Amino acid sequence: MSAPSRQVTSLTNPLVKAVRALHQGKTRDETGQFVAEGLKFIIEAIELDRFPVIILHGPEAAGHPLLERARKATREAGGQVIEVTRDILSKVSRRDNPQAVIGVFRQVFARLDDLDPTAATGWVALHRVRDPGNLGTVIRTADAAGCGAVILVGECCDPYSVEAVRATMGSIFALPLVQVDEAEFAAWRAGWPGSVVGTLLSAAVSHAEAAYRHPTLILLGNEQQGLPPDMAALCDVNVKIPMRGRADSLNLSVAAGVMIYAVTA
Repeated sequence: MSAPSRQVTSLTNPLVKAVRALHQGKTRDETGQFVAEGLKFIIEAIELDRFPVIILHGPEAAGHPLLERARKATREAGGQVIEVTRDILSKVSRRDNPQAVIGVFRQVFARLDDLDPTAATGWVALHRVRDPGNLGTVIRTADAAGCGAVILVGECCDPYSVEAVRATMGSIFALPLVQVDEAEFAAWRAGWPGSVVGTLLSAAVSHAEAAYRHPTLILLGNEQQGLPPDMAALCDVNVKIPMRGRADSLNLSVAAGVMIYAVTA
């Protein structure tokens, strides 16, 4: 068994205050760090060579075999392991029933030039997505389907917010994330070797009838406005997902799931 964790019991401890502050986007931007909750998240990260900067755990988790593994890996990578009270875990997570283990990690972003389009059949780009729950769910779905990356175009919500990270269920560590502005994306898209497919309610072609040339890059607009004309113009084809009931549209993450599996099937 590894050495005991250092114990902290005060909410005013500077390290505890620093972790709590990571709920704020400004602090995440300044530190380049984010919070991930749960031992499952932390173990998945370690398996992908993403090591925690800090682990906070409650006394009830001490001795758990997976926590022992996480503590060892964190210390070997130069991180800190701290045992804290249940009250501190609740305040850090902002939940009444918090996870017994919380990790702090460094944010990682890839560059467009780092991406190899031939490495996967499907790729996802999101234009100005606003809802962190939707974003996290799209990242999780893209990971599940074996997509190559998720590209955030324009002013999107933060993929490393606590809400987005929770929704990824660990996929935040598995899939490359890229942040670019519209001009960078348009220039890079010009060299895309396969199809670029947009989703539009006004499109004439059904998503099930379109011919997709691999690798296929799916481009989806945000929750309120969908794809604007300049983004739709970047696509080789724009498709619609037929609405057969009274609802006139799908939630963004659901539409992304339908498209992701359509192009990767």
